[in-house]
Amino acid sequence: MEQGYYSSFKGQFLLAMPGMNDPNFAHSVTCICEHSAEGAVGITVNRVHPALSAKNIFEELRLLYTPQAGALPIHLGGPVHIDEIFMLHGPPFDWLGCLMITPYLAMSNTIDILKAVAIGRGPKSLMISLGCSGWGPYQLESEIGENTWLTSPLSCDIIFDTEIEMRWKAAIRKMGINPVLLSGAAGHD
Repeated sequence: MEQGYYSSFKGQFLLAMPGMNDPNFAHSVTCICEHSAEGAVGITVNRVHPALSAKNIFEELRLLYTPQAGALPIHLGGPVHIDEIFMLHGPPFDWLGCLMITPYLAMSNTIDILKAVAIGRGPKSLMISLGCSGWGPYQLESEIGENTWLTSPLSCDIIFDTEIEMRWKAAIRKMGINPVLLSGAAGHD
């Protein structure tokens, strides 16, 4: 990858190609939250923690919570900062440290939004995750050039309204591609 070239994938989905062997990312759908010449950060939206729910987090932080909020699933956002909480959410966007990804989606990881979510006063559209994914300078561009990932426009309905196990196929289909016909082999030298 030419070091002078830079194109941001912020606000895009990163979709693992079928040949992806890394168990952290096989058939993953990752929302790119930030991307600059210094690197990229994303949250994987189609992996759920097998044993945790929001109740566990609220109890560990000693937050009062409603049964409905306690039942929220906890996603595995990626293999980086696995002990930190990240939330992808729709409006409102007036939380401390709220990072706008698109005009209709943000990422937050501050206690004010977590307290609001716990008592049912947080954003209606919300996904809680532990961890994130990260790439160093030009690493993501290089991996895309190696046919490791597809990129597509981000879709809030896939993040918030599509069944978790169907998100990869739904994102691929939204690109007009039949997932069954998708190959992991590169079509360039």
